[in-house]
Parts: sequence; C-alpha cells; structure tokens
Amino acid sequence: MRFWLLPILWMGVIFYSSSTPYEEQDIKPFMSDVLDLSFLAPVLDWIQFAYHHSEVSVEALGVNGLIEFFIRKGAHVTVFLLLCMFFYVALLRSTSLKWGRSMLLSILFTFLYAVIDEVHQGFTPNRTPYVGDVMLDTAGALIACVILWLRIRMKRQA
Repeated sequence: MRFWLLPILWMGVIFYSSSTPYEEQDIKPFMSDVLDLSFLAPVLDWIQFAYHHSEVSVEALGVNGLIEFFIRKGAHVTVFLLLCMFFYVALLRSTSLKWGRSMLLSILFTFLYAVIDEVHQGFTPNRTPYVGDVMLDTAGALIACVILWLRIRMKRQA
C-alpha cells in the first residue's frame, strides 16, 4: 500500500492545481515585473499555430504569453510523466505484474486520470477542458515509459 502513496498524493497535487482558476496561476504579470523578454520577439516571431481555437504566436500573446503557453504545456507533459512513473513503481512493487504489463497499466491509469482532470477543469472558473491537453498528458506518460524502458535495457546490458 505504501507504494501507492506517491501516485495518490501526486494526483492530489494535480487535482488542486486543476481547481485553481487561471488568474491565480497566470505567471505573465510576474514575468513582466521581473524579466524584460521583449528582445526574444524576433527570435520567436516565426512561431504561429492554433491551439484550442486560439492563435499561439508572439503577435497574439506577446512574448511573455507565448513563453507562458510553453511553460504551461510543458508542465502538462512533466506532471503526467511523473504520475506515470509513480504508477509504474506502485504496480511493479505491489503486484506480481512484470514490467511490460506494469508499463501498459501505468499509461492507461495516467490517461484515465488525464481525462478525469480535464473534466474536472470544466468545473473550475476560467478553465476549460480540452482533449489536446489529454494528448499532452498522455505524451508525458509515453515519454516516461520510454525512459523506463531505456533504464531497463541499460540495466540488463550492465
């Protein structure tokens, strides 16, 4: 049971974060007060794409908004990468499943929690659920499994 503490606690952290309105998580004001990143505009000017029916570009968001976008989306990948690893360790240590099945279940559990998280965001002021975020979360889980698989391979070769 103790191995399940980490994924359960981490899901609590994710749940708390998803319960926080966007305005309380917005780091653009902090970035504007502390850093002048306007010099990056010419370097980042080529980036332009749509995400959740909104344009993501320096023109649409400003330099700070664009950087914040990538920080927030990177956080999705990282947070769910860690969740998948925590699930993997919990499954491997608390069941008789081999590493392959533990990995598959870890991806499945992470995906399901990502779906639950996005639905939960739909009830949080100024937050919206988006399937693209579930895809980012699942990408984090897949990256976690690649890292775990590489670790297993390296251990076997040693």
